[in-house]
Amino acid sequence: MKKILIITYYWPPAGGAGVQRWLKFSKYLAKLGYELHIFTVESPESPENDSSLLKDIPENITVIKQPIWEPMGFYKKFTGQKGNINASFLNENSTEVNNSLKQKISLFIRGNFFIPDAKMFWIKPSVKFLQKYISDNNIKTIITTGPPHSVNVIGLKLKKKLNIFWLADFRDPWTNIDFYRELKLTTWADKTHHKLEKKVLQTADKIVTIGETMKNEFVKITGKNNISVITNGYDSDDFFNYKKQKSDKFIIAHIGSINKDRNHESFYNAINLAIKANKEFEQKIQLIFVGKLDALVKEMLNKYELNSYTKIVKYLPHNKVVQYIFNADLLYLPINNTPNAKGILTGKFFEYLASKNPILAIGPTDGDIAKILKETNSGNIFDFNDIDGILDFISNFDKTKYSFDGIEKYSRKELTNLLVKLLNL
Repeated sequence: MKKILIITYYWPPAGGAGVQRWLKFSKYLAKLGYELHIFTVESPESPENDSSLLKDIPENITVIKQPIWEPMGFYKKFTGQKGNINASFLNENSTEVNNSLKQKISLFIRGNFFIPDAKMFWIKPSVKFLQKYISDNNIKTIITTGPPHSVNVIGLKLKKKLNIFWLADFRDPWTNIDFYRELKLTTWADKTHHKLEKKVLQTADKIVTIGETMKNEFVKITGKNNISVITNGYDSDDFFNYKKQKSDKFIIAHIGSINKDRNHESFYNAINLAIKANKEFEQKIQLIFVGKLDALVKEMLNKYELNSYTKIVKYLPHNKVVQYIFNADLLYLPINNTPNAKGILTGKFFEYLASKNPILAIGPTDGDIAKILKETNSGNIFDFNDIDGILDFISNFDKTKYSFDGIEKYSRKELTNLLVKLLNL
């Protein structure tokens, strides 16, 4: 039987976007007859837990969980933060946290002393354990997925020691990730990050990214043609039993977290103008946010007098989130206003596609999401400050204009078939 070792930091019951990509690949690889070995951590630091994802773990796979030491306890104690650490520097309770002296010191330490990331202490014990495990189980293929990119460094070291076939998956960039500029890097640390990233990219047998922009960036670094695109996607099984529930409201919904970089004032401004211009729209409009919101989002809702039209739902397990996607008339997709914006291609975008509800995106009109929106005729995208464009779109919204052409190729099953073609099996 064809054997694969998948090394991932995120695995159920951990929740969040980072879990689903390789959980779903594993689900469909197992159905194709592959013998899967999942190597992960005992207690990952994830934004939330989601036990609803456990149902997708195939029964006939081996999951190995190893302990990890992380400095998160020191970070929480130093900054006074409680509970799980939010991704992308999202702060729900205060707009001052990001600017506090303790936060700035913490970011400096994180970027300059924990390279490539705070999971670095998992690298050495994992390599030691996996050398023997791979040999004992006669495994010929390994897959690593990052971030955290410490996982890809584990792959790098195993490749050098065992000369095993290695596919490195990048769900997000490394030195071009949206928060890289927040890390307060010294020149030495910046060079070290870039050097390690290049070494991973040049050593892996195959590299997979989630979009064309990231692929092109990596080709410039390596000059090699072993880089492929396999996007995120949607699992048809997750959408099988859902239908839109009747409502007399015009629902604009956003699913997932909104941090400061994807909190676009143009959206709230346009909604406010639409309400003032059209009494019928005012009576019907309902904004629904499902997930964690930065305090800046709440400031915008106050500024543009939208609280009475807004429903905020805190984090929900994935199986409950899907109903909100189906209930929407229009799905809101804000893209981070960061240097890497053209290459951002979120997992929720493809679940939006699966619902066949039109999408209102705000971001680069020449980025990866813009191209798929056009290709599938599934919605419109507007530049970050295009208030007039957003207002016109909302005011003249017509769902019948959108046909969702060819979205089937973004199903997890079809994407797994693309993955199989890259494996050395």
